[in-house]
Amino acid sequence: MQPVLNACVYIVDDDAIVRDAMAWLLRSRRLMSESFASAEAFEQMLAQKFPSPQAPVPTQAGCILLDVRMPGMSGIELQHELNRRGAIIPVIFISGHADIPMAVEAIQHGAFDFLQKPFRDQELIDRVQRALAADGNNRAELAKRDAIRERFDSLTPRE
Repeated sequence: MQPVLNACVYIVDDDAIVRDAMAWLLRSRRLMSESFASAEAFEQMLAQKFPSPQAPVPTQAGCILLDVRMPGMSGIELQHELNRRGAIIPVIFISGHADIPMAVEAIQHGAFDFLQKPFRDQELIDRVQRALAADGNNRAELAKRDAIRERFDSLTPRE
């Protein structure tokens, strides 16, 4: 499976060792990534890049590797914020302390996948590749809809 061009995998985890290991693994597979030590740091990046609270974010293709439990804002709370903003980017939750109700809640609120630590490197890469492919398909479908809507809007009332 080929990586999606210009896709970025956002890593949001409070454990620096885990963040660095995931970033290294992604680089070894020629995937771009950006790392954040907290949900708040990720939100701050979003606020800088996408200042409108109504703007779907991020607009760049990719996915988010999101730790469930972090000090301050949890991964689940960040997911709710992304949903509120209409983000379509796939979220893969990662947790070392997951339980079934937590996983169910994440999936019910639109998580793409849920991965429990420790995990095999290939398992993470496979899930990231599936998320990137799904994101590419979603974005292509949205682009088609936008093109149709634009053509429809260009019609006169009589047409």
